[in-house]
Amino acid sequence: MKPLVLVVEDEAPLATLLRYNLEKEGFAVREAADGEEALAQIAEQRVDAVLLDWMLPLVSGIEVCRQIRRSPRTRTLPVIILTARGEEADRVRGLDSGADDYVVKPFSPGELIARLRAVIRRAQPGVAEEILRHADLTMDLAAHRVSRGGKSVHLGPTEYRLLRHFLQHPNRVYSREQLLDAVWGQDAELELRTVDVHIRRLRKALNADGAPDILRTVRSVGYALDRAA
Repeated sequence: MKPLVLVVEDEAPLATLLRYNLEKEGFAVREAADGEEALAQIAEQRVDAVLLDWMLPLVSGIEVCRQIRRSPRTRTLPVIILTARGEEADRVRGLDSGADDYVVKPFSPGELIARLRAVIRRAQPGVAEEILRHADLTMDLAAHRVSRGGKSVHLGPTEYRLLRHFLQHPNRVYSREQLLDAVWGQDAELELRTVDVHIRRLRKALNADGAPDILRTVRSVGYALDRAA
């Protein structure tokens, strides 16, 4: 699953350039042309990072950043501010608003993408890595392969996404609602038991050949990936 970046930029040519370079580097991209639209999109769909222009119509980039930081759901969302303001006082103001990084226009697309990968990696360890590991479980993101104890594990697309989410956040318990949002998306209109069905399939695939159960069920709460359940 590609990291999803929201590009908030009212200059159409720059937004197009950013989309082109990001997609070329393996990111999925959504766009917003003003601050109000950006906040609406962030509320509707989970994104992995925001590239945020300072000077925006309706709501400024600084205010968008502040609102992102005030919400418990998006408090840790990586934000990079893009601006023509290069003075030290402007940099301080941008960072004080809660931005993770600050890039002055004009900028190198290569440098911007390197900074983007860095803030995503800090916020979500494992997202930008090629290999995810936990106990004897390994997921190769580039090859789209999973193995346990050196033996190949065959998973359907949904089970693969579910396992990837668990590998990125091991030992943490997730409710069924949280898993639906993270794996299927907030717009998915599915019953909670859908999660149980795919957890059973994932558990069966991972525990083949009598391997110890690595998925923990927390009664009345949800599920977690542990070393031993």
